[in-house]
Amino acid sequence: MSLIWVIAFLGLLLVEFLTVGLVSIWFAVGALAALITSFITESVLIQTIVFVVASIVTLFVTQPLIKKFKVTKFEPTNSDRVIGKTGEVTKEIKPNEYGEVVVFGTEWLAASDKKQAVGTKVVVEKIEGNKLIVKKEGEE
Repeated sequence: MSLIWVIAFLGLLLVEFLTVGLVSIWFAVGALAALITSFITESVLIQTIVFVVASIVTLFVTQPLIKKFKVTKFEPTNSDRVIGKTGEVTKEIKPNEYGEVVVFGTEWLAASDKKQAVGTKVVVEKIEGNKLIVKKEGEE
């Protein structure tokens, strides 16, 4: 049974090295623990239990460390950076009709559920396709 655990350990390590994220390292540790257990006992049941328990314990012990070192900073794209920013209406916006808004010097198609006159300051609520959804600045 030791050979099976060696193969499992090496296979899981190979999978880990070939993938970008952490995928199988916990199971590799479990296979290593089962391999060590196989030198102590011949019982496949005990070896399997050690494999499962070691894998789960390793997963839960390392998860806080992984979260600490994992980079989860969101990098907005050029279009995402306009959400929440103020722009100015350059072509009147009417309900069910697109107008135009300038945000950061770039002109965008824009829509609003209310009429927005030229020169009105608007805040970008979201982006739908290539259009900004805006509301009048200071409006709830």
